[in-house]
Amino acid sequence: MQDHSIILFDGVCNFCNYWVNFIIDRDEKDLYKFVALQSEEGQMLLQQYNLSQTKLDTFLLIRGENVFTKSTAALTILKTISGPIKILYPLIFLPKYLRDFIYNLIAKSRYKIFGKRVICRVPTQAEKEKFL
Repeated sequence: MQDHSIILFDGVCNFCNYWVNFIIDRDEKDLYKFVALQSEEGQMLLQQYNLSQTKLDTFLLIRGENVFTKSTAALTILKTISGPIKILYPLIFLPKYLRDFIYNLIAKSRYKIFGKRVICRVPTQAEKEKFL
């Protein structure tokens, strides 16, 4: 099995789950595995990388020993998937504080705007290989 980058996401967030589906559909090179922050595996990874196990309002990308958070994680992923969404990657050159300010505004309101699931996402049979 090849080494995959790992995307940690809020498993009960509808907006986050939309983006997981979006990435899965465009991950033609099979670069990513997914895990909900709330899951046992997600909690173990957070602990392993000395990240908060209670603050679950972020999106994380683990690539090797590197951990990318918030807008940096999102833009780094968008650069590697297929489709015109790649055109957003140059936003990486904006200051991180500005990118993350916008990211935090969305993260803070995501449940109110997009809703929340009662339980974490359960992958379909076809998706199971994409999840830890």
